[in-house]
Parts: sequence; structure tokens; C-alpha cells
Amino acid sequence: MSRVYNFSAGPSMLPLPVLEQAQREMLDYNGSGMSVMEMSHRSKVYDEIIKTAEADIRELMNIPENYKVMFLQGGGHTQFAMVPLNLRRNGKADYVKTGQWAKKAAAEAGKYLDVNVVASSEDKTYSYIPDLDPAKFTKDADYFYICYNNTIYGTRYTKLPEVGNVPLVADISSNIMSEVMDVSKFGLLFAGAQKNVGPAGVTIAIVREDLLGNAMDITPTMLDYKIHADAESLYNTPPCYAIYVAGLVFKWLKKEIGGVAAMQKINEEKAAILYNYLDESKMFRGTVVAKDRSLMNVPFVTDDDDLNAKFIKEATAAGFVNLKGHRTVGGMRASIYNAMPVEGVKALVEFMKKFETDNK
Repeated sequence: MSRVYNFSAGPSMLPLPVLEQAQREMLDYNGSGMSVMEMSHRSKVYDEIIKTAEADIRELMNIPENYKVMFLQGGGHTQFAMVPLNLRRNGKADYVKTGQWAKKAAAEAGKYLDVNVVASSEDKTYSYIPDLDPAKFTKDADYFYICYNNTIYGTRYTKLPEVGNVPLVADISSNIMSEVMDVSKFGLLFAGAQKNVGPAGVTIAIVREDLLGNAMDITPTMLDYKIHADAESLYNTPPCYAIYVAGLVFKWLKKEIGGVAAMQKINEEKAAILYNYLDESKMFRGTVVAKDRSLMNVPFVTDDDDLNAKFIKEATAAGFVNLKGHRTVGGMRASIYNAMPVEGVKALVEFMKKFETDNK
């Protein structure tokens, strides 16, 4: 079997033990005589799968009892609308624009309430996390919104905004369970699964209970968090197989890695290997302000577009795939999510060193 090192920003690589277990259970899950793809979401066997997945993510993220965990559909784009539809009270919200997804989220929210952009890093292609001036915060805002880790631009919050009693909302799609988070500091967290959790198709929402039950009258039934919370993610047919694989990833993270704190140490090691090389390289350079660098997404460039293209082509041929950067940044991007082993990052750096030597 030949496996490449997949540096895709998402859908991304999954842990090999998870794929192997899913393979073993494809035709017959746990003696049921059927695949998880085939079973009813109302069956006892599937009910155990989804309840175990919820219990495991609660344990891994230390989610307090007064928060609901939901397995939803529609990806982050649907969350951009669900957040304002469910959290609107005074009709105002604060947003920080630190990338494409925060920008899109603010635009979507603007359909339902007044959006106050308290800060933006768009002036420098989102290459930093902007400083925040509390004087610009809306005192009676319904919520304060951030994108915790920016997949495209490779930045991350290392210190959360201090917003008082205003619920802090965060898109954690590209850093969920990659580092320890204090869930109690947030009113709402959401994440598309296809980067750190599992295959595309399931979106996880973690919502404090007091924020449920006040959706706008125009809110479609399927976009009301309380509907899904009350039905324990089974109001309609959920993305059953994607939730099953996510559950396998949670088990892997618990049993093989040792939990989120242990995973964070591994991620810090991986990121340091790549950033240290970028800082000493004469050919490659990172595009992000050092203090705001992501542990998950590492964009880098040379000063020559043709050289960038040559590197991507040769890297792909060598088994380092999906390294092409987003069009708004150019160059390359290595997404080194939880499932990327340390060996993969080391191998990439060795390839980069050889490429640099060969192309002086």
C-alpha cells in the first residue's frame, strides 16, 4: 500500500488506524450484519454510536454540562446564518475580520442584524491577528464573533478577546481538538469536521444552554439549535457515517494520543519543525507574523512564482500532495492537522532543504 503525505486544508488526511478500523467494519459493524451506511439512525446500534461520540467529545474537550453538543449538517457556511438567527436579541453583533471565513460570516450575519467590524487584518492579506480596542466593542452586542484559526492565511488567536458578559462565538473548524480550549469562555463553538475530526458532511456545534430557545421567528426549523438539541441530533436523518468516523477519531485521540493536551504538544512540535526551517531558509519564507502563527496551517512562499510552481510539481511527484496555497496568498500551504504525523513534517522539511540546495 502506498500512502502519500496529504497536506490538504480540507478534506484532510485521517488517522490510518481509523481508516483501517472503518475498513474492517465496512460490511459488518459490530456483528450487526450491516454497514453503518445502511442502518437506521433510530436503531439501538446507531443510537449507541452517536451517544458514545458525544460522550467522547465532551470528555476530550472538557465540555461543561450546561452546554449542548449537536451533530449537524450544512458546514460552516450554514453556521454563518444559524448564529445570528439563534442569538439575535438587540440586533447587534461584533465581528473581527481575520480572513475569508470571518469576512463571509460577517456578510451573512449582516442579513439579520447590524454587524460592527471591530478590527480587520485585511490591509495586509490577513497575515496577522489585529489588536482589539475595547472602546470599539458594542456594549449590548448579542455576541462577539471570531474565527479562532484561519485556514487560508495561517493565523490563530493566542489570546482570546475579553468581551465581558457578551457571548463569545468562535469558528473552530480548523483547530478543534488541536489544542486545549476552555469551552466555558465561549457561548458557542462550531466546527466543520473535514479538517481535524472526520470526513466532510458533519458539523459540530457546542452551545451554552441559556442561548437556546430564542431563535428569530423567520428561522427555518432546520436552523434552530434548540430543535436539534432537544432531539439529541436526531431530529432528522443525521450524516450517520460521518458521525461514526468522527467517533473513531475521538477514540483514536483518547487511546492512541492520550487526549487533547498530548495532541497539542505533538502539534507544537510539528509546527516548530516547519517554522524553524522557514525562519532559517534563504529560499522559503512564512507569510504570517510570528506571534500569530497557526499550529495547523502553514503558508509559505518563495519570491518567484515559477519556482513556487516547480516546487509544488516536484513535491507532488515525491508524495507530498495538496501543497498549493490559496489563490489570495499564492505559493504553498502545509496543513498539518492532528492526523499528520511528525514524520510527515520532518520528511517535508528534508524535501524542502534538498529543493533549496538544488535550485540555488
